[in-house]
Amino acid sequence: MASYNKVLLMGNLTKDPELRYTPQGTAVANLRLAVNRKYRNKDQELKEEVCFITAVVWNKQAETCNQYLHKGSSVFVEGRLQSRSWEDNTGAKRSVIEVRAERVQFMGAPGGPAAKAPEQSNQVHAQAMPEVLAEEPTSESTWLAESEDEAHEG
Repeated sequence: MASYNKVLLMGNLTKDPELRYTPQGTAVANLRLAVNRKYRNKDQELKEEVCFITAVVWNKQAETCNQYLHKGSSVFVEGRLQSRSWEDNTGAKRSVIEVRAERVQFMGAPGGPAAKAPEQSNQVHAQAMPEVLAEEPTSESTWLAESEDEAHEG
């Protein structure tokens, strides 16, 4: 059975990147994106819809995104869809589908915040994330669940 999981998104950050670290010291950042779509309805009226998506960025790429991106920054994200489930503090089962970013390209205008990115390139490539943590398989899962609970508070 063939399968393919690839996502390409271009949008603007709705808030500053949320950088955190796993108990093992691995950097992880959530990028909250708004992706707009303009279209004409059956009456030829111009309409716009917005899709809000979370892209999860790991390792050095997460730290670089946190350093150079901010609310309103325009980015191009390449990655794959990833779902995860957990039990929240009340015991309710929760799940989410996110984009696991493999590459984030800063799309800022000349002279804007992205122009201050490292001189070698404004592209940052993710390092491979292990599928399963050998030392403590539950610590990352616990951290992700806590992170999601905090993201949905307020």
